[in-house]
Amino acid sequence: NPMENTSWMANYSGRPDFELMGLFSQFKYPALLCVIIFVVFLMSLSGNIILILVIYCDAHLHNPMYFFITQLSLMDVMYISVTVPKMLMNQVLGVNKISAPECGMQMFLYLTLGGSEFFLLAAMAYDRYVAICHPLRYPILMNHRVCLLLVSSSWFLGSLDGFILTPVTMTFPFCRSREIHHFFCEVPAVMKLSCSDTSLYETLMYLCCVLMLIIPVTVISGSYSFILFTIHRMNSAEGQKKAFATCSSHMTVVLLFCGASVYTYMLPTSYHTPEKDMIVSVFYTILTPVLNPLIYSLRNKDVTRALKKMLNVGTVFQETIR
Repeated sequence: NPMENTSWMANYSGRPDFELMGLFSQFKYPALLCVIIFVVFLMSLSGNIILILVIYCDAHLHNPMYFFITQLSLMDVMYISVTVPKMLMNQVLGVNKISAPECGMQMFLYLTLGGSEFFLLAAMAYDRYVAICHPLRYPILMNHRVCLLLVSSSWFLGSLDGFILTPVTMTFPFCRSREIHHFFCEVPAVMKLSCSDTSLYETLMYLCCVLMLIIPVTVISGSYSFILFTIHRMNSAEGQKKAFATCSSHMTVVLLFCGASVYTYMLPTSYHTPEKDMIVSVFYTILTPVLNPLIYSLRNKDVTRALKKMLNVGTVFQETIR
């Protein structure tokens, strides 16, 4: 109907901005929530940046496992910075608008970073498999070139997710309300505003996410099956304990991240409500980036030793200046 098309065009060009209804409208004390999220954001930034610096400054930590951890921390810093600052700024300034290009950019970045993190977690699982199951061949199998290849592949495969889903989502006609019932431009939340039939796209998105998950999950579960088998056969109790500590911290991160993504992208729409979606998104966009440095540093003697050394050097340096 040409009349409907004209009214849609007028609607679209007249109101190009989306409105993020956000997290704060759901809570009785939005100011308190704003402060808590800001503190969590600062903790995540400082925790991940300190972890990157500690690994960079300590020569003992220049090995594949810590190289992957620095990449994970870098992804987490970027991941939390894509959504949280905009959400906090909107709350403080009392606006909830986000322009279509900003929305598309936010969507592309969080899809790319989320996808990249999945593949990086798979690379880290493979690294642990080689270290525990083939310790003598580890320096050859996990040389610098292999590590760079695994990391760059993770970034590339993650960006495919962004390049496939973002343009399609953003070209749907949005003729309903422009209110996104979310605190950032997440694909399912934006798609709900479309007035065209999105069922085919939802099926394609589902398949895309299955592929994005199935490869890392297969690598991760395969690696850990071999690791558990090897740990079981170890005679040394100390060796078993060390291997188990390394792997359990990694598995914690994997389960948090995978669980939230399966819920968001793979469960049928009937399971979703805007409130549930936001809580799950808080989990993987805000809490996981805070937990990663804690999981990898507090449970790791090498990192805590390097951190103490760095703090001691800092204290000595300050005393020398005085």
